[in-house]
Amino acid sequence: MRHDVEIPIPDNLRELFSIPTCEMVSLPDAEPLQLRLPNGATMTPVADLSKGIPTDCSLAVNLFVQLGPFLASIECLLRVLGLLQPLIKVVGSLGPPPDPIKLPEAIVEFGEAAAKLMPCFGMIMPAGPNILMFLKDLILMIIKLVKCMIGQLETILGIMQGIEIKLDTAQKAGNTELAKILECARENASTAAQHAQASLGPVQNLMPLIGFFLELAGISFEIPALGSAEDSAALQGTIDTLKDTITTLETVLETLP
Repeated sequence: MRHDVEIPIPDNLRELFSIPTCEMVSLPDAEPLQLRLPNGATMTPVADLSKGIPTDCSLAVNLFVQLGPFLASIECLLRVLGLLQPLIKVVGSLGPPPDPIKLPEAIVEFGEAAAKLMPCFGMIMPAGPNILMFLKDLILMIIKLVKCMIGQLETILGIMQGIEIKLDTAQKAGNTELAKILECARENASTAAQHAQASLGPVQNLMPLIGFFLELAGISFEIPALGSAEDSAALQGTIDTLKDTITTLETVLETLP
């Protein structure tokens, strides 16, 4: 027996069954974060792809992880500053007229400060072993990071290509509701790809800082700008660019003794 009587559904149940809007399921964007250093440079967080989409908390923690090595790296700079004060005293004691009492004391103080600075000279020797080891490790680290990014982007690319096929089918069938859902899914995949690409940002920011070391070893290299990730074709172009970057880095690595 058939009944055509419509059963009323409460409004709260209707809301539960309604299709969510894209704004309700969109992936969040982390707020920009940076740490301005005493030397005038800026430290930015590295997005950890192994922990999913970066958040404000994960980026802040990453900055603190970077801070320790930075403080260790400025030890030589502080030793240089410690050398300047006795050097100023030596120059001042030379006169005219020279101060026979203060000059010997200033020279001894200068010698003690200079002795503390000696271990730092290895990092500025052209093509010295310290600089070459640093550059090798740095290039290997960049290669690993780029390969990690490629893996993430290729996974997202596969998802995006599947979504685009289904989206095309839904649009041709006139299924507007399904097309909206799939369009939102593609936007989320694009956002995920953009977050993955952002993990290379700190490397790009570091390139001007390590340019001095690259010049000492006779190396010329720049991280290329990444393209768009708005669709699968653009994302594939970005992946191809990154693969070319790895080839270039491996070639540079082979030139180092």
